[in-house]
Amino acid sequence: MTGIPLAPAVDLTGLTAERAGRLRKALSEAPFDAVVLTTPESILYATGYRSVAGALFRAHRMAAVVTADDCWLVCPAADTAPAVDGGLPEDRVVPFGRFYFESSRPTPLTGVADRHPDVYAALRTAIEAAGTGLRYGVEGLAGDPALGAAVGDGVEAEADATGWAIRVRGLKLPGEVELLRHAARLAEAGVRAALEIAGEGVTEQALAEAVATTMVAGGGEPRFVVATTGPRSALSDAHPTDRRWQRGELARFDVGCLYAGYWSDIGRTAVLGEPDTRQAGHYAAILAGLDEQIAVTRPGVAVSEVFDVAVRTVEREGISPYRRHHCGHGIGLAVYEPPIVSPGVAVELEPGMTFCFETPYYNIGWGGMMVEDTLVVTGDGADLFTRSPRELPVVAI
Repeated sequence: MTGIPLAPAVDLTGLTAERAGRLRKALSEAPFDAVVLTTPESILYATGYRSVAGALFRAHRMAAVVTADDCWLVCPAADTAPAVDGGLPEDRVVPFGRFYFESSRPTPLTGVADRHPDVYAALRTAIEAAGTGLRYGVEGLAGDPALGAAVGDGVEAEADATGWAIRVRGLKLPGEVELLRHAARLAEAGVRAALEIAGEGVTEQALAEAVATTMVAGGGEPRFVVATTGPRSALSDAHPTDRRWQRGELARFDVGCLYAGYWSDIGRTAVLGEPDTRQAGHYAAILAGLDEQIAVTRPGVAVSEVFDVAVRTVEREGISPYRRHHCGHGIGLAVYEPPIVSPGVAVELEPGMTFCFETPYYNIGWGGMMVEDTLVVTGDGADLFTRSPRELPVVAI
């Protein structure tokens, strides 16, 4: 398959060590000595372990206990062997629940079942191993007070580390930027592949298949593929169907994949045959809004200003009123990371922040269109990850 971006030369083991180093530097400046991380994104950040089950089941629980010089993974028994295979020491994995591994050689992994009844009991064991007398921050403490009870006396009421963890993850390391760049380019290549097979009568499902196949060929894991045509293009997040694309209609793509745990999320629009005046004008307006977002991006600019300039520009260029609740979001180990590009968000841009900027437009009965790009904030502006032409693509009939 042609047009697949080459994978970046990122040492994932080294990147895990870099992320752990950043966590520990942040700990040295935090109001606590150690931290319990509970979201899949933060656990991956700290340990390098990405659970398959964790991405599938809402009830799946894990935790990472991070101190100034050590780290423990608390996980379901079924995760122990994959975690060790991924590089975690066996004596730093604390299992709970029931699962059975067999082996022809002696290994502690055959005895992981029923060591602890639940995540809280396993977490208490990890805390004991980490040492007494430490002050702990706990991610997600406000939503699960039982976590504080499991940690014990080292947790104070103000020790919810949720915002702290988000801030640490928000400024991306160079290796993280390259993984995000590759994920974005896989999504971009998927849309390009879909347009290469497009024509009158092609189904939304066929377009989506081309997108997903391309992502997989480049090492990505498709996570959402919105490929909708005609009036269905106005339906925001909708699954593709067997509807056939007709001449004169819009097609809207909003697609994303995971690469090594890092997300992509890009949007593109195309028209089958030459666009009419309304299609061309509206697309020019939303593209101008996105271009202005990118143009004002630099350190020190408030996120709310990026939102405001997008809305003002789209309205000035011909779509008025232009109503949006947001015009973008952070992206990284989660597809939506703070800060969200929305009104009143006073967070200032910093080098290393990564964003998706977007200016969609949805008009029920007529159609929808969007252009969405991913970028990293640099010392003097923005570095755009996507490379394809951003003018309205016209598929020949």
